[in-house]
Amino acid sequence: MTRLAPLETLDFLTLAAERLRPQPPDPTEALANPRGDHSLDGVPLTYPLTPKPAAVLVPVVMREEPTLLLTERASHLRQHSGQIAFPGGRVDPTDESIEAAAYREAEEEIGLDSRFIHPLGYLDAYLSGTNYLVMPLVARVSPSYALNINPHEVADVFEVPLGFLMDPARHELHSREWKGRLRRYYAIPYEERYIWGVTAGIIRNLYERLYTS
Repeated sequence: MTRLAPLETLDFLTLAAERLRPQPPDPTEALANPRGDHSLDGVPLTYPLTPKPAAVLVPVVMREEPTLLLTERASHLRQHSGQIAFPGGRVDPTDESIEAAAYREAEEEIGLDSRFIHPLGYLDAYLSGTNYLVMPLVARVSPSYALNINPHEVADVFEVPLGFLMDPARHELHSREWKGRLRRYYAIPYEERYIWGVTAGIIRNLYERLYTS
């Protein structure tokens, strides 16, 4: 695989406009052949699938070289504690749309106000091993953004150069035993951070959507 040169904002926005979905994936269509934690190992799925809907914001900060804004989940959480994640979570019945759910979660978790966010489009849905159908909304974020981190949910927020994350040479395949079976997953180590699981899978999907199609 070829390493990418440092990405420029205009190049990224051009590709995003051309290749991202303008609307969220249809859940019924997505579940017919879902991408997700099972994909690398071809783990058979048990139908009918009844995952819970979730939305995440994939926030691309519009610096001279764009970056991706990521969170580190609080260490005391019952699920996925300490993991690197996108702002996001379960879609509530009161959410008017996937976009509204992603915006709400970003506001609740890290205090990212919607005035700093401009939606660009959607990636394919991602089926997690914890039975969520995750809808990723890619958005550009003003570099003048301000945050108010909720310590009950988030321990830290940081940026990673998008060119680093979109370099396929950084997409490592790791494995570990899960539910009595050795499973593979994408991992993207960055400095002292370890990006893996659903987050790394969605980053990989962003790379494939924009740079290999």
